[in-house]
Amino acid sequence: MIRFPALCLCLLAPMASPAADPSPERTRELVRMVRQDCGSCHGLTLKGGLGPPLLPETLREKPAESLRYTVLLGRPGTPMPPWNAFMTEAEADWIVRQLMQGFPEEIR
Repeated sequence: MIRFPALCLCLLAPMASPAADPSPERTRELVRMVRQDCGSCHGLTLKGGLGPPLLPETLREKPAESLRYTVLLGRPGTPMPPWNAFMTEAEADWIVRQLMQGFPEEIR
């Protein structure tokens, strides 16, 4: 078994830094993306479908960092695709925060 000094583990852990919310225009795009694109599997109301529900009560016990990486990298072996080509890590964090609070409706 290879043992890493605690210092190495600290260097491998991602740095948590608060990110600014997306611009109002990008917010509209992200809300539409989640409601339409994610909603095609998770249900347009995010209550589930092919994919599981994305509601605060179903996400409450899940670590936000894990949810971020699921959004960005998908889930291999499942229909969940990676979305990292369409958003930044900060935007994925914003989406996760919104999902955990109750995702907003589409903004026209």
